[in-house]
Amino acid sequence: MSAAPPLRVHYAEVRGEGAREQMEAFLAALPALPGFVGAELLGSPGQPGLVLVASRWAGEVPALPLPAGARGWEFGVLDRR
Repeated sequence: MSAAPPLRVHYAEVRGEGAREQMEAFLAALPALPGFVGAELLGSPGQPGLVLVASRWAGEVPALPLPAGARGWEFGVLDRR
């Protein structure tokens, strides 16, 4: 039995006017990419104007079509419950 590919997590954020619309379009494009497991669109009442997409990937995260002005970070999952 072969081991499953490692799970990776990617966070992308945009701030400011139109952030939600930009990130909704980004989120909509993710399921077509290889290794996509799932994702959420996140906002915080404590940080108005900040919108994040947290996505999970089986194996390597592919080149993502980040919106203009977006910042992104990739993490490997070290432990899971």
